[in-house]
Amino acid sequence: MDGLCAIDAVIPVCATLDDVVPILAVLVGFQVLVLRRPLVQPRRILLGFVMVLLGLAFFIQGLEQALFPLGRLMATQLTAPEFIGMATTAAEGVDWRAYGWVYLFAFAIGFATTIAEPALIAVAIKAEQVSAGTVRAAGLRTAVAVGVAIGITLGAFRIVTGAPLHWYIMAGYVLVLLQTACAPKSIIALAYDSGGVTTSTVTVPLVAALGLGLSSSIPGRSPVLDGFGLIAFASLFPIMSVLGYAQLSTLMARRKAGAHNTKV
Repeated sequence: MDGLCAIDAVIPVCATLDDVVPILAVLVGFQVLVLRRPLVQPRRILLGFVMVLLGLAFFIQGLEQALFPLGRLMATQLTAPEFIGMATTAAEGVDWRAYGWVYLFAFAIGFATTIAEPALIAVAIKAEQVSAGTVRAAGLRTAVAVGVAIGITLGAFRIVTGAPLHWYIMAGYVLVLLQTACAPKSIIALAYDSGGVTTSTVTVPLVAALGLGLSSSIPGRSPVLDGFGLIAFASLFPIMSVLGYAQLSTLMARRKAGAHNTKV
């Protein structure tokens, strides 16, 4: 038994090593062969590489043992017929109105994971520094979190109803294009980046587990066809929410300035 446990602990490290070594080879190769500069503090670099390797291995192992099973378990429990108070079969179809707790859980998990996302925190802090306080880190994080929450909720609704994914994505990007044409130019690039940083270490595992759990639990749904796609919603809707936040802020500033001018 101890031998099996040791093997289980070594396998994630070996798999992570296969993924990380090419990155290290590119960095070291360019440093030595292209720039022709020696490595500064090689022992520190080696120690950092080992720490990254172990951290990624433990993170992946944690996903497999905790977050993925937890997401699937929550989805299974929330869609259980005895919990939602109905009996459904693939032939009878699914009543989307019976899954209110699923939508609430999707909104809550989307908001909470995004607020805790390290990549978003880093981008929000840098945006506040570069903009000299014009863009508030707390406001940006909240706007992105609301967008992800709405996107995950709509994605869960799509899985419940079995609607085609591409119609939602196409309609969403049409709306993004319309918002881009009207939004302040200073916020457009940041809004598009905000849609990317949300799909990172904290959000993706739970969102993916939720989608796979829902599609496995709801009658007539396929994990392959319906289980994926929630991450696309998590990337798209933050763009809308940040652009909308900027447009709303600009509109309120103009009204405030107009009211001030009227009093003067």
